[in-house]
Amino acid sequence: MSMHPEELKTHLPEFSQKLKEGGLFPLKTTELEIFQINLGKMCNQTCKHCHVDAGPTRKEIMTKETLTLALRALEKTSARTVDLTGGAPEMNPNFRWFVEEVSKLGREIIVRCNLTIILANKFYRDLPEFFATHKVHVVSSLPFFEKGRTDKQRGDGVFEKSIEALQMLNKVGYGMADSPLKLDLVYNPNGAFLPGSQVELELQFKKELKEHFGISFHSLFAITNMPIARFLTYLFESGNYSDYMEKLVSAYNPAAAQNVMCRNTLSVGWDGLLYDCDFNQMLELPVRSSVTHLKDFNPGSLAGRDIVVGRHCYGCTAGSGSSCGGTTAS
Repeated sequence: MSMHPEELKTHLPEFSQKLKEGGLFPLKTTELEIFQINLGKMCNQTCKHCHVDAGPTRKEIMTKETLTLALRALEKTSARTVDLTGGAPEMNPNFRWFVEEVSKLGREIIVRCNLTIILANKFYRDLPEFFATHKVHVVSSLPFFEKGRTDKQRGDGVFEKSIEALQMLNKVGYGMADSPLKLDLVYNPNGAFLPGSQVELELQFKKELKEHFGISFHSLFAITNMPIARFLTYLFESGNYSDYMEKLVSAYNPAAAQNVMCRNTLSVGWDGLLYDCDFNQMLELPVRSSVTHLKDFNPGSLAGRDIVVGRHCYGCTAGSGSSCGGTTAS
């Protein structure tokens, strides 16, 4: 029987306590390497596991004024990578302009593309060519290499559209072994369990997608579903919350905690507010600093800050760890 959430507050150890046991508390940031920017919560899909609660009816979109602030802030840092996420970041009306401006700064650009946006309407169909022109690193979610499990998590028809979009990306050079156009896939478990071996999953995905659809890609990232937002609702409604949290806590890995993505990443909300990670952003837990918005951006005030942590952080530190770039510990 699942415990009531109030009982769980005392039943589960605080994440900060786990960090203290390993001498990692307070967890502090290291050199800033990644600017992760949420361009808005609007999306053409409504995925069951989405920690952003993104969907077609969301109105939160980053304005051009805020995007300009992001560019000015980026210029003040040595961050090598700009990671664009959403929702579907491509649905921001200033998306292409922003990619072009970031490209001029010589930073690597990652776009977290849900694939089906490419086929949403004629306006998006040239995205593969646009991505290639600016050497964008495309990271795309594909829950599984079969229709049933993919559509169950992401909606009817998503698998077939995703396959077609991947083939379009391959056609312009993405995902080929000798190509500089990087195409990576993201796997999320379709239920209340931890992902399997990232290495084994990648081999399986590559074999199946190549044999059945002629698709090639570079790497697969196995990411743990975070117990927040839409996935949290699923956990409660299915009676899996207690068991899932127990799994995360019991699988806590100090090596994964040492390498969590919040240490070298700054997360920027659609409204310009600053967070330690995308998950803290969705929980409205801003950075612990005198600077909390792009308009006041000051790298010195943000450097070496204490990272805001909570029980959701067990999701990034269980097993082999989890980040936007996959596992964080062997």
